[in-house]
Amino acid sequence: MKTFKLKGLKIVSDKEKEIDTKVLTLIDGLVINREDDLGWLIEAYVDSSFQAYFESIEEKQELIIQAKITREENDPAFFITEIIGINKINEDNINIIFQGNVVDHRKSRIEELLQEILEQGYQGASLLKKFKESI
Repeated sequence: MKTFKLKGLKIVSDKEKEIDTKVLTLIDGLVINREDDLGWLIEAYVDSSFQAYFESIEEKQELIIQAKITREENDPAFFITEIIGINKINEDNINIIFQGNVVDHRKSRIEELLQEILEQGYQGASLLKKFKESI
């Protein structure tokens, strides 16, 4: 098992045939490569103002996230994940735990692929299914 510092996190989603990203302001975070069939764990420690947002997307089976690992200047890694926990830490902060697998492609190719799929008219669950088939 390997543990890394989470330095940046974005949630990537489709919105009206465009790629939309939600940038999170992190207080702290970890990325853990479990090196097993369960893949990676990503923990984001954030302000509780994000709680309603995460509760609104928690039911999605899979989310695409971009994580900057170790240093902010590193290229982001893409993951296909699901939310496995939203926990209130104290009055002001929560943590969100994602579990999933890394997508082993360069950022520019991922963005191009998503844009192509969106231009083909895919949305919602069908977009994610087509994306997974394409990678």
